Amino acid sequence: MRVLVVWCPDWSVVAALREAERSPLEPAAVLAAGVVEVCNGPARAEGVRRGQRRRDAQARCPELVLLEANPDRDARHFEPVLETVEALRPGVASLRPGLLAVRAPGRWFGGEDQAAAVLAETLVEAGVWDCRLGVADDLFTAEQAARRARVQECELVGAGGSAAFLRELPVEVLEADGTEGRDAVSLLRRLGLRTLGDLAALPVDAVQGRFGRYGARVWRKARGEAPTQLAARTPPPDLVAEISFEPPLDSVEAVCFSVRTTAERLLTDLASRQLVATGVRIEAEHDGAVASARLWLHPRYFSVRDLVDRVHWQLQGGASLRSRHDAGSVRAPIERVRFLPEVVEPAAVHSEGLWGGSGAELVERGVARVQAMVGFDAVTRPVLQGGRGPADRQAAVPWGERATGLRPLDRPWPGRLPGPAPARVFTEPLPVEVRDEAGREVAVTDRGLVTGEPTRFRLDGSWQPVLGWAGPWPVDESWWSEGGGRGSRFQVVGADGRAWLMACGPHGWRVEAGYD
Repeated sequence: MRVLVVWCPDWSVVAALREAERSPLEPAAVLAAGVVEVCNGPARAEGVRRGQRRRDAQARCPELVLLEANPDRDARHFEPVLETVEALRPGVASLRPGLLAVRAPGRWFGGEDQAAAVLAETLVEAGVWDCRLGVADDLFTAEQAARRARVQECELVGAGGSAAFLRELPVEVLEADGTEGRDAVSLLRRLGLRTLGDLAALPVDAVQGRFGRYGARVWRKARGEAPTQLAARTPPPDLVAEISFEPPLDSVEAVCFSVRTTAERLLTDLASRQLVATGVRIEAEHDGAVASARLWLHPRYFSVRDLVDRVHWQLQGGASLRSRHDAGSVRAPIERVRFLPEVVEPAAVHSEGLWGGSGAELVERGVARVQAMVGFDAVTRPVLQGGRGPADRQAAVPWGERATGLRPLDRPWPGRLPGPAPARVFTEPLPVEVRDEAGREVAVTDRGLVTGEPTRFRLDGSWQPVLGWAGPWPVDESWWSEGGGRGSRFQVVGADGRAWLMACGPHGWRVEAGYD
């Protein structure tokens, strides 16, 4: 069996730029835990490399577009690529977002070269301009051939030529296997093995004894003898529901009234498969182009009313569609509305208990009515996230949306404020004066020493004695931003028994929170 591999380089960056509606020619990088995970060609031309920290990457390229890692987003944008290849050759195996394999078509297209050319042309027409193809006897060799092909071209390894093709490749190609591959490459370098040919020349017993089962698999790959097993995916059912308007509608209310039947049909199709939608992408078209698109997430699952409300909020809140003079009309008449269920789950997961549900559904309906009056983004709920200061640990998420892009809670966060947590956190810190016994303003030196013991402070116009205080806890972060820099935090108890969290920085003293 001959294998054809399609490789789309830097796919995480490509997908992120598409979702952000940014130009693919901008230098961009996807970050994971503050480290560059993937960067595109323009970024590499400026010196950005995989594994660099955020600061180092920005120092090399100040105009670098920073994007957060999102595997779901990468897979979602790679789905059209899989469908495009499936239309020409069924049995596609998705190895990971940006990389797929399929049994190499031959006679039907007149040969493997012609088949690869047709496939590349089809992908370019679908909007994937940077695609590279490789054909070989096994999956590993075909992938390496694709990685060495030029843009929109195919590297063809003849039958029986895998070993000769792999012989001169550096052992660094094994780093794609993750941590296990990187550890193996490090050891191979120390042993003086620089190419896959050097590894293939060793006895298999010696390789397996030194590297274990993984070493034996790599040894077979280096010799072009690795077995190829393609787990062809089952194409998902077409659950997209859409409605066209003739003539186009220029009223938000008219659009929402007309899409209700389409929303009911979508949820009925899902229910027939015992599925519910927890993430739906809604697109509105004007003049044959998508004028408004947004992915909506639901904390439980969508009902018909929820979908209609989302259409209303999206059209009424879209700056590109809303008229400046009439919030009930749209600037560009809507020709088509499309519902794309991007996140579906088994209905059994969201079924009610034996004795019925709780009051959550009533609460959601009430909040939905409030959102319909004041706007979707005007009703939010607090969510806890990682951070050092009390304000950093808060995030406001619109009601009905899932919290995404939050800082993780399980990180150490050195310098984090110790417990107990304050009850009130001020959106804007309050100015305060803190004096010592001699009436001098208390400050903190560069070495973290307090210039005097706080004895009184003035917060609301009158001076108040200090009954107790703790600190300082030094803070040195975000020096490049307007609100960042070096400072120290204190816990101060006044004579009235109330405790405050204060911060002393370059701009004086501020009250960040209160312990009520």
